[in-house]
Amino acid sequence: MDAPKYKRVLLKLSGEAFQGGRSFGIDPAYVRYIAQEIRAVHELGVETAIVIGGGNFLRGAAVAEQGIEEATAHYMGMLAMVINALALQSQLESIGVPARVQSALEIRAVAEPYIRRRAIRHLEKGRVVVFAAGTGNPFFTSDTAAALRAAEIEASVILMAKNKVDGVYDADPRVVPGARKYAMLTYQEMLEKRLAVMDQTAAALAAERDIEIIVFDVSSAGAMRQVVLGEQIGTLIHVGR
Repeated sequence: MDAPKYKRVLLKLSGEAFQGGRSFGIDPAYVRYIAQEIRAVHELGVETAIVIGGGNFLRGAAVAEQGIEEATAHYMGMLAMVINALALQSQLESIGVPARVQSALEIRAVAEPYIRRRAIRHLEKGRVVVFAAGTGNPFFTSDTAAALRAAEIEASVILMAKNKVDGVYDADPRVVPGARKYAMLTYQEMLEKRLAVMDQTAAALAAERDIEIIVFDVSSAGAMRQVVLGEQIGTLIHVGR
């Protein structure tokens, strides 16, 4: 049997990943595909936690530009993250994967409040934990939430899932022909080259805690499983010595 390289991982999904072929909202069929990819990792015995963005519904910063008070706009974005978390939980459970949603905003009718020790206990019992509503604070991105939760639960690695992009490039490969893919980067190189992998707050936190990040293409079937088995795909971002 294949032995996973990592015991506990934090998967970061963008809200846009849930759109599938749609221009807005959730494509249930594509969310089911993502759930099946997660199940393949779960079946290896890997403890899996997830943070999802809300960009398939709205981005707080963009809404704020239209006249809505900025902090309120960010809270609206957190609620979009909760919607995505509930959709993923439902799809996971429908294919036999036990899952719990923990929200940084208290919405007890649909999700548990975020409690670090309870989250770790769920993981130890073989449940997938979906962290919703970011950090629960305005002005922080879902990237920062991913780095924070990864540090709190002592995840071995952050799996940064991209849609139809199989790693980090020196330019957008969908726009620039011949863009060069990096197999490996240090956090310092990522910041110096201004590569749009994650925001600086998230990168600083992950680097400080010495948490590796692997950027990969979630739309490539089986890629997530390959990553946790230690195969060399995507781009590895590390502290460097």
